[in-house]
Amino acid sequence: MADPNQSRDATTSAQGDSAGGFRTTPVSIEGMPPSIPYIIGNEAAERFSYYGMRTILYIFMTEHLRNRLGEVAPMTTGEGTEAYHWFVAGVYFTPLLGGILADAFFGKYRTIIWLSLVYCGGHLALALDDTRLGLFIGLSLITLGAGGIKPCVSSIVGDQFGKRNEHLLSRVFGWFYLSINFGSAISTILTPELLRRYGPNVAFGVPGIFMALATVVFWLGRYKYVHVPPRGPSFLKEAIVPGEGRSALLRLSLIYIFVAMFWSLYDQSGSVWVEQAKHMNRAFSLEWLHTMMPETIPASYEVDPAQVQVINPVLILLLIPLFSFVIYPKAEKYVTLTPLRKLSAGFFVTVVAFAMAALIEAQLEKGVDLHVAWQALPFLVLTTAEVMVSVTCLEFSYTQAPPSMKSFVMSLYLLSVSAGNGLTAIVNWALQDEQGNRRITGADYYWLFTCAMLVAALVFIVVALKYRGKDYVQAAEEA
Repeated sequence: MADPNQSRDATTSAQGDSAGGFRTTPVSIEGMPPSIPYIIGNEAAERFSYYGMRTILYIFMTEHLRNRLGEVAPMTTGEGTEAYHWFVAGVYFTPLLGGILADAFFGKYRTIIWLSLVYCGGHLALALDDTRLGLFIGLSLITLGAGGIKPCVSSIVGDQFGKRNEHLLSRVFGWFYLSINFGSAISTILTPELLRRYGPNVAFGVPGIFMALATVVFWLGRYKYVHVPPRGPSFLKEAIVPGEGRSALLRLSLIYIFVAMFWSLYDQSGSVWVEQAKHMNRAFSLEWLHTMMPETIPASYEVDPAQVQVINPVLILLLIPLFSFVIYPKAEKYVTLTPLRKLSAGFFVTVVAFAMAALIEAQLEKGVDLHVAWQALPFLVLTTAEVMVSVTCLEFSYTQAPPSMKSFVMSLYLLSVSAGNGLTAIVNWALQDEQGNRRITGADYYWLFTCAMLVAALVFIVVALKYRGKDYVQAAEEA
């Protein structure tokens, strides 16, 4: 392998080197920055590790968790749902810390590297200890690591672009999101099977290996990145004192309140939707393959409840190109698709998705034997909403953030995910009886969240009409 110091291209010429030998501003080019493959590769491996662990987390807590004596002592469904969403809330709360560390003190690159090592430690703890102590230590470290790097990785993508190639931002954020779901799709299939065959140690260990790989890939691209220097403590003053920075934060924060409601419903696909899948027929016939290879292929296969979640990342891989190249261009012929209009449409689509899940739950309550394939319908609608809301909000957050606080604004966006999951956790806590079970169950539970999302979607229309924003993109140097 060539010396990385010798492999730096025109984007790291002496003209822009001022931060430890790293370029601090993007070169003015029309094409794709050479740093993007390293960031995308890192994101794919990191998302494999996170979603691989998260996919089996609810099943692990409610079926495999042990006490100090080594006896199986799982949580109830209510406790498991609450714990799951508090963890997700934590992962999306710590981006505030990561954003402050990156923008005010250490810069994005160093913050990502250091917290990635903490992240690896969390996976190691889960792999070595399947008791509540190991669970607490592992999830705490992952909360700090995974959450801390989130705003830095997504905002460092935008840092690589200048005015001449900013038109490629939408495409790259689409790729960025595709890499997330590529890693998620593979791990969602693999880790439940590892848990079923080899137990928690291996099932949590494999995602840990991928997190280590993600860290190495990101480190290898260090001389390709644009390293925007931290602003120091003055960054915090900019966010608090009346002015352009604070105004941008206040405008976006109002939008994020409604985005939080979306995440409250969306992330329940990893908890209550998994619980719903447990009570459905999950057998798929493999008879046609079995006749060809009877010794290796069984006549049927029963899908693990957690594996049903793979529908989402697979659909994302299909829907993002479909929306980018077909649906959005065709719709633009009739209406201007602003980011806020996309968000609004996504909120209403989310209402439809949860209503469909409620109807499925109502049928299950009558003893109707439904196949798990029925869950593909609400997953399709929910994933459509995700494309409209999450992908759009990722780019919108970056462009609406002043240059000095890109990571911090990304952390505020991620805080909406935390708030949504916190809301779900609080609702589940409030609904629990003395035994840890929910007082409102079945379809009624689904309808509760469906109605809340509908109210939020209606109110958002008024907010979107009054929003007045401003785009901020980095200035670039001539090549």
